[in-house]
Amino acid sequence: MRTIERWLTSPWRRSGIAALAGALPVLTFPAPSLWWFAYVALVPWILLARSAPTARRAGYDGWFGGIGFLVAVHHWLLPSLHVFIFLIAALLGLLWAPWGRLVRRFLGGVSSPLRSAAALLVLPSAWLAVELVRSWQGLGGPWGMLGASQWQVEPALRLASVGGVWLLSFLVVAVNVAVAVLLSVRASRVPALASLVATAAATSAAWVWAPRPDVDAHVRVAVVQPGVVAGGDSRFDREEQLTRRLAGQGVDLVVWGESSVGFDLDDRPDLARRLAALSRETGADVLVNVDARRFDRPGIYKSSVPVGPDGLTGERYDKMRLVPFGEYIPARSLLGWATSVGRAAGEDRHRGTEQTVMNVGHGLRVGPLICFETAFPDMSRNLAEDGADLLLGQSSTSSFQHSWAPEQHASLAALRAAETGRPMVHATLTGVSAVYGPDGRRLGPWLGTGASTARVYDVPLAHGVTPYVRYGDWPVHGALLVLAALGVTEGTRALRLRRSAPEPLGPPARTVHGSPARPWR
Repeated sequence: MRTIERWLTSPWRRSGIAALAGALPVLTFPAPSLWWFAYVALVPWILLARSAPTARRAGYDGWFGGIGFLVAVHHWLLPSLHVFIFLIAALLGLLWAPWGRLVRRFLGGVSSPLRSAAALLVLPSAWLAVELVRSWQGLGGPWGMLGASQWQVEPALRLASVGGVWLLSFLVVAVNVAVAVLLSVRASRVPALASLVATAAATSAAWVWAPRPDVDAHVRVAVVQPGVVAGGDSRFDREEQLTRRLAGQGVDLVVWGESSVGFDLDDRPDLARRLAALSRETGADVLVNVDARRFDRPGIYKSSVPVGPDGLTGERYDKMRLVPFGEYIPARSLLGWATSVGRAAGEDRHRGTEQTVMNVGHGLRVGPLICFETAFPDMSRNLAEDGADLLLGQSSTSSFQHSWAPEQHASLAALRAAETGRPMVHATLTGVSAVYGPDGRRLGPWLGTGASTARVYDVPLAHGVTPYVRYGDWPVHGALLVLAALGVTEGTRALRLRRSAPEPLGPPARTVHGSPARPWR
């Protein structure tokens, strides 16, 4: 143990270890999908910050661990952003510096059972605060939230219907803290074990209490995935060919992926007529995604556009939350140089102003999301509140075809379905496409990155209101209250210590010039 402690005295060596420890949770997401590892993945990072000799060093451990976490979770962006990803990670990694200090504050030294018990509440709350800040769209959005690692675990999906992905993140961090306490704080093993039992009891209670989706109808939804096809015209031809195969299969809706049409349909009436013909052949509306310069206004938009048997239906959803650097460059006048070091957006896309629930025929109301909007739980929650029967995500991860990104993206739809009690279709150009029921469980097979096909899914519909839709992000609000109470407690404690400090016995000595004498150093 002393050898390890001496080895950690080097600041740079310790920082490297912190970065490696922070990167471990990436193994819990697809493609590895080691969901069970999420419950211990933070333990090395916690133990390292706990052993920091000073609060400042613990802050560095949190910072460098945050850098490692962000680079690992977003490693597939390296070909696009190059060195810029390390700059972004260094800036956002600072969010974990206070978390590292809190780890040392509550678990460092000879931690009492009371402090350890408080850590089981404070540290998960602080982690949620970090996720809340970095979930802002301007900072890159909520990709890689720790709770999202539980997308294929049925009990976790039930919990998501109660408190969203936020509740899952809180519980995962709480279990990690409890395991770290069991390993390192001998005097606090009883509260640590009690917290693990309480977590298991809460999970069981949610399993029993949380309302299950009440399926009241079924629809047949076809996903058209053309695969990697060069050129907008060739891609449209392939999508048209695949869609024709759906004739006679009794589908209620046909969904194409993000950027499936590279031309504004008002400017290309020939394409609109071809889509209307497909709608008549299949007996269903075709929901395409247009990535083009608008005919009726300036700028490039990404838009979900349904086409019926008589042509454009008049409904449209313009993407609201754009991918930083991929679809626009924040503060382009300052950061425009990013285009010279990676595949950053040469021209900013324009954003929409409001979400839309569309009527696509057969009495079906759908709520479209585009690309990484499926990572935002509030957007799918809003659509469920507005009456959507079915959530739709149109995506394209062709730039990251041979990375973990396509599977990670597809997994997010499971959480959005479970949170809202609405089924979700995740349709892509080049894979991975997936469909999930209203309980978040997968329906049928994924369409992988090597598939070029059209597949019909029988999708159950449910119309109950989940606790998460009804009460929103209550775990976040609770976490912020915990941190506010901690701030008041610490502030009161500091004030009490200041008042109890002994006052000087007399006035300070002065020099012949009348100024206070300086103490000897």
